[in-house]
Amino acid sequence: MSSEDTQVLEGVRVLDASTLFAGPLAATILSDFGAEIIKIEHPRGDPVRNHGHSKDGIPLWWKMLSRNKRTITLNLSKPEGQELLERLIPAADVFIENFRPGTLERWNLSPDRLRQINPNLVIARVTGFGQFGPYANRPGFGTLAESMSGFAHITGEPDGPPTLPPFGLADGITAQATANAILLALYHRDVHGSPGQVIDLAIIEPILTILGPQPIVYDQLGVIQNRSGNRSVNNAPRNTYRTADGAWVAVSTSAQSIAERVMHLVGHPEVIDEPWFASGADRAKHADELDAYVGGWIGRHELDEVVKVFEEAQAAIAPIYSVKEIMEDPQYEALGSIASIDDPDLGSVKMQNVMFRMSDTPGRIRWAGRGLGEDNRAIFGGELGLSDEELAALSERGVL
Repeated sequence: MSSEDTQVLEGVRVLDASTLFAGPLAATILSDFGAEIIKIEHPRGDPVRNHGHSKDGIPLWWKMLSRNKRTITLNLSKPEGQELLERLIPAADVFIENFRPGTLERWNLSPDRLRQINPNLVIARVTGFGQFGPYANRPGFGTLAESMSGFAHITGEPDGPPTLPPFGLADGITAQATANAILLALYHRDVHGSPGQVIDLAIIEPILTILGPQPIVYDQLGVIQNRSGNRSVNNAPRNTYRTADGAWVAVSTSAQSIAERVMHLVGHPEVIDEPWFASGADRAKHADELDAYVGGWIGRHELDEVVKVFEEAQAAIAPIYSVKEIMEDPQYEALGSIASIDDPDLGSVKMQNVMFRMSDTPGRIRWAGRGLGEDNRAIFGGELGLSDEELAALSERGVL
């Protein structure tokens, strides 16, 4: 098999029994690089099938989130469903679930039981608050993590309310963390000859980690970061600015050299000689003054000219895009960031491509999300040996 045909996770089988949204996206990331994902849905269907936009009754979010996955239905609350899962476990490398703590145990599918069947199994348990602690049994969603992590507290205008993101930010971050944790566990198993292990991942934790040094700053200095709009507490000018033709751009001056270039560009090089300009944190204290200079210049020029002049000066700027501009942008096109997939339901569909490029084992999208239970016959019949009559009977009893 050539390197073009080989994918880095080929041969890894993942049973994905999770829903909404961190666990499924973690499985999607693994699937993009060759892992075989068997998506286990309740017979009534994964809730994602009813989330967001649809076209002619076909759920579009599902098509993206469940790409590269084989789909089966299985009611794990029924003894027959539990028995069928146990029959799938020996051939699996990974099991992903996000039921409330204690649910698997109540169904006689505890990690101890599953690892008794397959000691090499890696089990990823994704919940809002983790498997233990005073909040463990609360319903847990990304919105709550965005609230409790400190994200909402620092997001929004200084005189406005805390602001939540209009998309699954905490879930997306958790998906990345879950995929990483699974790969670490597989590496430990396969390289060091160890058995599988259980991963306990709370959605409130990965987003807390990426929010920066707030805990250590509070611990050592007692400082609480508050909302600052689009401004940064670490440097200035840093904001969004409106151009003469009504477009918006964002400017960043994290590096001192960039800040100096920007001030030359907007016609106020004199501020560079101010003692406070030499420090990003001190520049942030003069954000009103610096924003007036930068915003004033940008407001007198149209978008194309603004971007051209900033690029010529090697100053950091970017237009603020909607998805329309993303789909038309030459840099995204060059990277192949948006992929076109042939789908039996929708024809050609576009979605985000795999997130990074590997020189020898590139990821790829093989198909978009499949229909409910589309692989029941292949997996339960072909692999476990159930007859069509048995499959029909199980379906009638609500097991499949």
